[in-house]
Amino acid sequence: MSMDVEALRQQFPALKQRGDDGRPIVFFDNPAGTQVPQAVIDAVGNYYRSMNANAGGLFSTSRRTSSMVSEVRAAMADFLNAPSDEEIVFGPNMTTLCFALARSLAQTLQPGDEIVLTRMDHDANIEPWRRAAARHGLVVRMVDFVEPECLLDLDSLEAALTDRTRVVATTHDSNAAGSVNPIRQIASMAHAAGALYVVDAVQSAPHLPLDVQEIDCDFLLCSAYKFYGPHVGVLWGRQELLAQLPVDKVRPAKDLPPWRWETGTASFETIAGLGATIAYLDGIGRQQGDRHASRLAHLSGRRQRLKSAMIALSNYERGLCRELIAMLQQIPGLYVYGVTDPQRLGLRVPTVILTLAGHNPADIDGRLGEQGIFVWAGDYYAQELMERLGHGAHGMVRVGLAQYNTIDEVQRLGAALDAIVRN
Repeated sequence: MSMDVEALRQQFPALKQRGDDGRPIVFFDNPAGTQVPQAVIDAVGNYYRSMNANAGGLFSTSRRTSSMVSEVRAAMADFLNAPSDEEIVFGPNMTTLCFALARSLAQTLQPGDEIVLTRMDHDANIEPWRRAAARHGLVVRMVDFVEPECLLDLDSLEAALTDRTRVVATTHDSNAAGSVNPIRQIASMAHAAGALYVVDAVQSAPHLPLDVQEIDCDFLLCSAYKFYGPHVGVLWGRQELLAQLPVDKVRPAKDLPPWRWETGTASFETIAGLGATIAYLDGIGRQQGDRHASRLAHLSGRRQRLKSAMIALSNYERGLCRELIAMLQQIPGLYVYGVTDPQRLGLRVPTVILTLAGHNPADIDGRLGEQGIFVWAGDYYAQELMERLGHGAHGMVRVGLAQYNTIDEVQRLGAALDAIVRN
């Protein structure tokens, strides 16, 4: 864990908050949304101060808005290593964009065609497809996962693929158990079956390098508020598909990607904030220097720096996750789902779900919150996974680490859970 975490923490003003007991608040609710650097807050405010206008006009503030959106599109393309910035679509959030994508793709399919989903996914990558299937007479097949590590059952996936499969949609990693799917392999399996592959990368974007060309998916979705940005969603799609698929749009709107997918006036202030988020991550990449250059020789400039940043952050978080899981496993009556083998933590992100015998998850959430330790309880919209594990009624406690968390915070959580067990 060689990151200068204290230097990173200084850039997040929310981390200066203190709880009722006077101690700093510990943000372990990160899978539901991370805190943001001061630069992101400034970018949102600066948009309103210096360029608040609709895009497409001939006057200065409108021109600045148009230029800013183009620049952020290019930055996001670099973050995903997308071939073209015209493949980057902005929207309110991943859920809204996924509903739009599902509606669009379903219109190109025939009754009886099949969509393959998984029980690992957030409902935002399940229900849009189910609703589209119901409207168009399509068949939905569900792929299982293997307990207790909550890794995708690739045999179940293979069995679900048929000559009628047209879409495969999976998460990159579980927003509950943190388990990472082999998405490059899934892409190959989907394409071999003649299907398009859609990746929900909402939970991987804060933790792992993303490269749509390396993954070889057809669509990828994420939300900036999960990776240190404001509330804006991003859809990446192959340009030829974005150009051809049917969309809901008003007549005057451009009929070219990405604009044909962006209905109404965009949230320009949050797009500006996203630009600052990418710049912040780029800065981490600059600090890494050429530390990862040998493995990133196929990239250059900002694309290389962003991937270098995400590699460094992933390495730091993996070490922190190792300490977290080891600590949790020492607490009597506490059970951790997902990958726990210290040698296999590359198969998960630092999102951990747990149960504590004799304790309701919501009660644990509340008691930790009173001590300034913010976690989450419930199903986090991962309903299929929770029901499959037998915890559909109350869910579990979720602890999610991020780049600004520390070993001291992990130890503080351990002490608080120990106290709950003793009392």
